[in-house]
Amino acid sequence: MARGWVAVLLLAFSAASIEVSAVSRGGLGLPGPEALDTGNLKSIAAWLKQSGRAGYLAGDVADAAGIPRGAAEDALEAKQRGFKSGGVLRIAQISADERRDFLLFMVQHPEGEVFFYLSSVKDGLKKAFVFVPLKKAALPLDPLEAQDGFHQEVLYWQERIASS
Repeated sequence: MARGWVAVLLLAFSAASIEVSAVSRGGLGLPGPEALDTGNLKSIAAWLKQSGRAGYLAGDVADAAGIPRGAAEDALEAKQRGFKSGGVLRIAQISADERRDFLLFMVQHPEGEVFFYLSSVKDGLKKAFVFVPLKKAALPLDPLEAQDGFHQEVLYWQERIASS
């Protein structure tokens, strides 16, 4: 599993407009701005399907996130976009396989921590955690912090779509 995280982090550092990995289902079920977010998730998903670049989600990262995959699948195909600004790298990724329903936001801060927000286009936020490289550990986010961070990412990607 560590090798997949290293691959994600190396890809994240390598370019300003990269596309990388994803995460899973693991229910937060929080009330809040999900109704607004769910509508925006549909437009983000449509934008990624149309303008996203072909990429993949490493199998061990999918496993860590809880995204189901077949035993013979080393990676999951995805459509993705990424942007770097002010030292913060943001990546959005959607499954290229219509049988899977995930939309992943990844946010890497200059300090090295990587935040993951996994959602379903239909159901909103499912799981949120932070990967801490120094500890080589993925830690769950507090539900309120998770919801706030997720909402910020949805707003970021909506603004990105509007400016493209």
